[in-house]
Amino acid sequence: MVENVSESAGGRAVLVTGAARGIGWAIARRFAAAGDRVAILDRGAGGVAGELVAGLDGAGHVVVEADLMDSEALPAAVDSAVEQLGGLDVLVNNAGVFVAHPITEVDYAAWQEHWRTTLGVNLIGAANVTWCAVRHMTEQGRGGRIVNVSSRGAFRGEPDVPAYGASKAGLNSLTQSLALALAPHRIAVSAVAPGFVATEMTTDWLLPPGGDEIRAQSPFGRVAEPGEIAEGVFYLASAQAEWASGAILDLNGASYLRS
Repeated sequence: MVENVSESAGGRAVLVTGAARGIGWAIARRFAAAGDRVAILDRGAGGVAGELVAGLDGAGHVVVEADLMDSEALPAAVDSAVEQLGGLDVLVNNAGVFVAHPITEVDYAAWQEHWRTTLGVNLIGAANVTWCAVRHMTEQGRGGRIVNVSSRGAFRGEPDVPAYGASKAGLNSLTQSLALALAPHRIAVSAVAPGFVATEMTTDWLLPPGGDEIRAQSPFGRVAEPGEIAEGVFYLASAQAEWASGAILDLNGASYLRS
């Protein structure tokens, strides 16, 4: 069997998009705590790079500033992260935008802009980062892991944020397509699909009374903490999860069940 750096946690080179806060930050911290080297790729993160690196356990972490909608800049950003990490074993596509745009309440210009930006970051940006990352993974010849952060909204529907739901459904399809395409290279591709998570992005949504209704969707009476999502991502990036390639792991506290 070909030697694979992903055979055990610790010492891996990990790239996480949108990792300056929220779920992405929890994911970066989880990998760093296991002894992995983490590259944070985030828009506008350059100004707080030192603080972000200092907030992670271990050493060898880096911050790369890039806008996922800037397709021309992404290859250089990924190349820089890989060069500084000394390779690439795990990619986590976490970056995303979630902004309300109910079809009956926004004008046509706003409707178009929300679709352009949401798909541009959540789906096209993830696809472009993946293309760049796969070039490095295949050249290394030691396999790897790609984990995409999707959403229960891909299945449940998002009436107030339809572009978000559509982008995550597309991300699920991308996950399964690439699971088939990249298996011959020993690159496993999977996804997690959280429900609501307590982050800065959802603060307004979780305020009462609407937030009480959201928490009541789960029989646990709460929403997820970022660290709970990070644990799922960490498992799917492990050597033991190769057979989970193509899987979409629901992490929604039984707030939406499917079979």
